[in-house]
Amino acid sequence: MDWKLEVVVVPVADVDRAKHFYAEQVGFAVDTDTRIGEHARVVQLTPPGSACSIIIGTGMSESRPGSMQGLQLVVDDIDAARAALVAGGVEVGPVQHFDDGVRAEGRGGDWNSFVFFTDPDGNGWAVQERPAAG
Repeated sequence: MDWKLEVVVVPVADVDRAKHFYAEQVGFAVDTDTRIGEHARVVQLTPPGSACSIIIGTGMSESRPGSMQGLQLVVDDIDAARAALVAGGVEVGPVQHFDDGVRAEGRGGDWNSFVFFTDPDGNGWAVQERPAAG
């Protein structure tokens, strides 16, 4: 039996601002934007090539906006990913790696090159480069 992670709820304060950030600046596809009654709204967005989506909205979570940390995306080219984020107006750090548990600037070995950014509410994201298929 497969157990697949389908969606992660990301708590935000302003749904329209967050939708703009994830769709227009980061490049996620908007799958749906649905209002369910007067007090609930569900916006589902999916990163390019991902089988897992995020949901932002109202009436879905008791979590504090900005409290989600450690969300992670994986890409083939960390430099291209960073350039795309910068082009979208996202404040993103330099390429970094971990050296004995401490972040250091520059690329690391396989699975050890990252960039980090936050959404407008402070939810924290890492983008990790995976090694080329051999």
